[in-house]
Amino acid sequence: MFEKLARLLGLSAIPQIFFIAVGILVLFVGFAIPFNDQFAAFFDMLGAFTFVNFGWFYVLSVSGLLLFLIWIATGRYGHIRLGPDGVGPEYGTVTWFCMLFAAGVGTILMFWGVAEPMSHFANPPMGEVEGGTKDAARLAMNFSLYHYGLHTWTIFTLPALAIGYFTYRQGLPMRISSVFYSVLGDRIYGPVGWAIDIIALLGTLFGVAVSVGLGTLQLNTGMNYLFGLPKNQIAELGIVAGITLVASISVALGLDKGIKRLSEFNIIIALVILAFVAVTGPTLFIVSGTVQNIGAYLHNLPWMAFWTEAYNEGSWQRHWTVFYFAWTISWAPYVGIFIARISKGRTIRQFVGGALGAPLLFTMVWFSVFGMSAIDLDLNHGTDIAGQVQEDVSVALFSFLEQFPWSGLISALAVIVIVVFLTTSADSAALVVDLLSRRDDQPSLTWQRVFWTLLLGLVAGTLLLGGGLQALQNVITALGFPFCVLLVFMAYSLTRALHADYLGYSMEELAQGKAPPMGPMGPLPHERKGVGEKEE
Repeated sequence: MFEKLARLLGLSAIPQIFFIAVGILVLFVGFAIPFNDQFAAFFDMLGAFTFVNFGWFYVLSVSGLLLFLIWIATGRYGHIRLGPDGVGPEYGTVTWFCMLFAAGVGTILMFWGVAEPMSHFANPPMGEVEGGTKDAARLAMNFSLYHYGLHTWTIFTLPALAIGYFTYRQGLPMRISSVFYSVLGDRIYGPVGWAIDIIALLGTLFGVAVSVGLGTLQLNTGMNYLFGLPKNQIAELGIVAGITLVASISVALGLDKGIKRLSEFNIIIALVILAFVAVTGPTLFIVSGTVQNIGAYLHNLPWMAFWTEAYNEGSWQRHWTVFYFAWTISWAPYVGIFIARISKGRTIRQFVGGALGAPLLFTMVWFSVFGMSAIDLDLNHGTDIAGQVQEDVSVALFSFLEQFPWSGLISALAVIVIVVFLTTSADSAALVVDLLSRRDDQPSLTWQRVFWTLLLGLVAGTLLLGGGLQALQNVITALGFPFCVLLVFMAYSLTRALHADYLGYSMEELAQGKAPPMGPMGPLPHERKGVGEKEE
């Protein structure tokens, strides 16, 4: 039935993936719009259930996967390349680092750079710490860096590493299901593989839709500040529609080069805003605080990485750590595919070191500049940014920028940055979703990419109608869980493949059970079928 309908519509997609995913999304939108109160109540219940029963799994999984990546990079598999032996990287190191930054942090840093530190400053995660104090400020910076540092990039790096390895070294399609070939074999081309790709597709759409929703709330606040645009659902839906329209046009016209240049220009503007705040703000406090934040982050990371509020029995982590990990996990297929596409030829050791290290350093600088400047304003200059953030988290950036010279100009630049980040995110997400659902031997059809873009905008608008920020948090906490489970199995599948590769066996031999099993001490010399690339 699906095949016949696909031929009738002229699809280049895998029918089972396309129609099932679209059917789920249509049911979601069809239920949520007319019954938004019931929708909000249902996902509030589902989000609470996921947090209470599986919040610990999110925390343990992401921290465990960080240790896994360090082990993979520093161990005997670190010399293996994401591509044939002897083929070097396609991009230089500096270019690669810049593209890594563009891949996963633009929208996130613009929204949370002020909002998260000030939220924790006003309402510390530890009940024994009083809000609005210096102790609360230190804790706020620690948790902000915990959320957006190594753990964020672990979630992006693992699927990127696995996709790059199975695509460029093993010649499999660039889809999430390919990552499980060492476990499933040719079953990745059947119902099991389709189910994996459907989960990844839905996760990508919902993850980027949440980003569009959060960015819309922030844009509505910025336009209210700059132009007096009312802050209400009508304005929010108008902003979503505008972003969706621009992204659809760029997809339809094939403006890849234009969007790329615009993204690069956007990053420059973001860096200009960063430098402006650092120079006109409390520069010495920022510099010394950045150094201290690095040490405090590394010192406190072990206990923060496994903290689950077990003795507090609170819900702080539901709205912060678990939500953020779930949201980032939902982005993992999208960002993972992008990073994989720019990382061909790098060794695993180079890849993991760069993908974890470079973004971590930039994130530390960004949060130190914006977070510590905002904290300094409240602690030493009588502002109440923390109080405003408690009332409306989307106001954080613009309330903060209002305290600086040329606030109107800088706020206008911030609005431009947010719009471009959201538009390029929606555009790129449509391309990735189309890739996840398309047949390997078929070209990408313009109308399919436009269709996915429109559907993404529809989901974002639906989430905003269904309860705004609260709905965004509840939906992503619940729907991010299946892909969190897949990430754990992804690590196992990658390890099996790397072990066989290290011994000189092919994926086909591994799938047929001809490769020796993994052992805690590694293979004996006589077990190796061939000699791979020498250690660096």
